[in-house]
Amino acid sequence: MEPFLRFRTFHVTQTISAILVLGILTTLRVAECENTQILDTLQYKALTCRKHTASLAEFGAVGDGKTSNTKAFKTAIESLSKFANDGGAQLIIPPGKWLTGSFNLTSHFTLFLDKDAVILGSQEESEYPVFAPLPSYGTGRDGTGARFSSLIFGTNLTDVVITGQNGKIDGQGEIWWEKYHNDQLNNLTRPYMIEIMYSNRIQISNLTLVNSPTWFVHPVYSSDVIIQGLSILAPVDSPNTDGIDPDSCTNTRIEDCFIVSGDDCIAVKSGWDQYGINFGMPTKHLIIRRVTCISPDSATIALGSEMSGGIEDVRAEDITAINTQSGVRIKTAIGRGGFVKDIYARRMNFKTMKYVFWMTSSYNKHPDDGYDPKALPKIEGINYKDVVAENVTYSARLEGLASDPFTGICISNVNITLTEKPKALQWNCSSIAGVTSNVTPKACDFLPEKEAVECPFPEDKLPIDEVQLENCTAAAAVEP
Repeated sequence: MEPFLRFRTFHVTQTISAILVLGILTTLRVAECENTQILDTLQYKALTCRKHTASLAEFGAVGDGKTSNTKAFKTAIESLSKFANDGGAQLIIPPGKWLTGSFNLTSHFTLFLDKDAVILGSQEESEYPVFAPLPSYGTGRDGTGARFSSLIFGTNLTDVVITGQNGKIDGQGEIWWEKYHNDQLNNLTRPYMIEIMYSNRIQISNLTLVNSPTWFVHPVYSSDVIIQGLSILAPVDSPNTDGIDPDSCTNTRIEDCFIVSGDDCIAVKSGWDQYGINFGMPTKHLIIRRVTCISPDSATIALGSEMSGGIEDVRAEDITAINTQSGVRIKTAIGRGGFVKDIYARRMNFKTMKYVFWMTSSYNKHPDDGYDPKALPKIEGINYKDVVAENVTYSARLEGLASDPFTGICISNVNITLTEKPKALQWNCSSIAGVTSNVTPKACDFLPEKEAVECPFPEDKLPIDEVQLENCTAAAAVEP
């Protein structure tokens, strides 16, 4: 029987109707093909429920952790793409270890991982196509050459869901980290785990992601993105394993994630120097909430350093960091241009931190020598409030540019308790301007104390916060 003939078609809007329909379909399927079994019903929330369903096992995939299933993934997704205009389709990844190289998603599509499913990223370079650098970067990040495609990739898509019952995607990044450290990548940039480009209506949720070769989740040039319920895990000494990097994206919601990383847990970006300036696509209208971070050498939330297209209207709240280098860090430099403005963060709890507040104007790595030394970044309207931090080495390191000071900084209601051996200079400030209120230890003179000041946090709702997920159901068929 051809795989596409085994798709079961049903529309799900409520659990009760789903059960009724599934019962009817089970009867029909048994009559049609007696050697097909229906697994337990899978329930999940998604942007859109799908009318058609198939299991990866129906396309000849082998879940032994050794057999390459790249062809099976590609064939399954190509077959299911035919249903894009007929209610969409979902591909169920059943229990097993499914080794694969890079594969591309399609529109109106759901990739669903069973709780006992593991997608393993191939460690063979030949399994990852090579293509040009991002236009807003002009070069790769591991070298000046091209870059490997991500493990899970999509471009120019609409309505894409990657979700599951906390199933796992393992990038098997160790060999890639070793090649990076030993300069064995031939000037190519390592694969990301998930990258979606030039797309809209994206959901990535309820998964465990481990050991990406480099960045884990990278939506870029996209809009209306929901990322939630992810556990992202990498060794704290692994190179450039950022957790979530929204890059030149509009209307993004990141929530309820736990991240252990060798780099920034969340890094907000928008292009690099002259390439980002020319591309001109900011990241804006970004919500980050209920995120926990562990990253001893990096930031909980980084704004930059590639921010040349601009970063605007970021709202972070209910953020926890443990044994992490810094809280919200702004990273920029002469030559970046662009702006970071209207940044709001509240209700942050930190324990064992090097810096609570950190703004850097000397993050000087450039893509090439073509950057404009007159392109100065504009940093203004930075608001932090309701912060509790324990076991802190430095309260703040805030370094603006003498030729372009960072302005409009507001910090209120902050209580920082210090490590047993804190640095004598707790607030190291230069070329900044703003105010503080009810902050302990007392801030530097560039941020004078003003009584009864409460830093703002927007109370309006962004469009992405109005998006509600549907209750969806799926059942996968496999050979008995």
